[in-house]
Amino acid sequence: MKYIIYTKYNNYIFKSVLIFHTTVAENKCELTHKGGITRFPDGFAFGVGTSAYQIEGGWNADDKAPSAWDNYTHRHREAFLDWSTGDNAAESYYRFEQDLEALKKLKVNFYRFSISWTRVLPQLTTEFKNAKGIAYYNKVIDQLLANNITPLVTMFHFDMPDELYKYNAFLNSSIIDYFVMYADFLYATFGDRVKLWITHNEPLQFCTKGYVEANFPPLVHSPGVGHYICMDNMLRSHARAYRRYKEKYFSKQKGKVGITFDVRFFFKKYRETPDEAVERALQYELGWLAEPIYGKTGNYPSIMKSDIDNNSWKEGLSGSRLPIINNEWSQIIKGSADFMGLNYYQSAYVDMATNRPHEVPSIEYDSKIIFSRDEYWRRAKSGFLYCVPEGLENLLKWVRDRYDNVEVIITENGWSDDGQLDDSGRIDYLKAHLQAVLNAINDGCNVTHYTYWSFLDNFEWIMGYTEKFGLFYVNMSSVNKERVIKDSAKYYTKVIKNRRIVASNGGQQYCSNFVSVLLSVFVILNFYL
Repeated sequence: MKYIIYTKYNNYIFKSVLIFHTTVAENKCELTHKGGITRFPDGFAFGVGTSAYQIEGGWNADDKAPSAWDNYTHRHREAFLDWSTGDNAAESYYRFEQDLEALKKLKVNFYRFSISWTRVLPQLTTEFKNAKGIAYYNKVIDQLLANNITPLVTMFHFDMPDELYKYNAFLNSSIIDYFVMYADFLYATFGDRVKLWITHNEPLQFCTKGYVEANFPPLVHSPGVGHYICMDNMLRSHARAYRRYKEKYFSKQKGKVGITFDVRFFFKKYRETPDEAVERALQYELGWLAEPIYGKTGNYPSIMKSDIDNNSWKEGLSGSRLPIINNEWSQIIKGSADFMGLNYYQSAYVDMATNRPHEVPSIEYDSKIIFSRDEYWRRAKSGFLYCVPEGLENLLKWVRDRYDNVEVIITENGWSDDGQLDDSGRIDYLKAHLQAVLNAINDGCNVTHYTYWSFLDNFEWIMGYTEKFGLFYVNMSSVNKERVIKDSAKYYTKVIKNRRIVASNGGQQYCSNFVSVLLSVFVILNFYL
């Protein structure tokens, strides 16, 4: 931002140039109300989210067996930016009472958390059920309900039992039976009180980081092959777990089961970029598993099938690298969710790739698309995270039109920084994305819940504790690990109490005021000189 100021002194005119590097002021993070109601509907629910490995600690307490993440962090400390682990984290396993007090301060309607598979079934199967681990989650669920906070429970949030990697985990179809067994146990143990279930969190992230980028367990680099098998087995295990609930538990428990996808929205990079690029990107990211579950065919997107079939043939393979969903499986998968969970953080520009220098095979090679970002989008502490609220609004409308306006729960949406308590950037992001949700509701989208990620500053996977997403700061150097409220938490509480988007004093306004003050000083000096 540049201001040119002319100052007169002793009949001489001096030209001053003030340059302000105010990224916050220039890179806006806001969205306007587009008409309709200004208050969230009475049935709309506000919540916050966490996951077991990221906050619980107590990694080997009370007969808990190691998860893949326990062993990964212990064996490869160098893989983490700050050489940290989730061994202790926020110690929620020991300090849920502190969490509960913070949740009550927020006045949230629901709390999304995950269950650690190895804490409740440390020997993988139901042969040994860990009473102490079960007691912990019973306490969490019961105390939430006693305070009118609905539990939204994720079965699998990345922390797979390490034991399963002996069987190649999600590269082996036997994982389907293990996961259904685990889901059945959860329904039987907690389903009398838990009425909202998520089977898998972010299959695309899990399979990409574990089987392409190789920076999540199992640290395998198998793009275009293992990647696709992993997604396929996650899809089938979800569908089977859903059918188990409907067949065995729904008549008594009357709950809902869904799955959560991590999704971006896509904009055309150039005016001449074909519309096909946007559709391709959405199908390869959201449609990959959403189309079989919520679409009309019970199968993978036709674009993906055609691309991957043709490329597999060119590579000399006798069959497609994309697993085949036969009619029997199609019937199991189609309609296997009561809602769609969406984790949204950012958007991207997309264009068709003119040359394809990607690894073969790979999803980049198959999809024929390339991604980029806008230099004017405001960026968070995380390198991947940009504020693009209009992307969330457009995404919700795309889901409305594509999947018969299925119920959508925003299961994650959040902003990272250094952990400061006066987190105006997080407030701006929260306000803008809540406006995107309200705009979508006014446009007829069936959005029923909004979950801010995250409730607490926590262990952020390979980034360790270097990035903070929480509404509450956790004093990691303290014996008591105090939960300290941030300005964003106070703002979110006001929204929840008023059921409307309230005014905030965000970073942009601060920068504007700062510039205004400086300009006023120069005007006064000019007057007297």
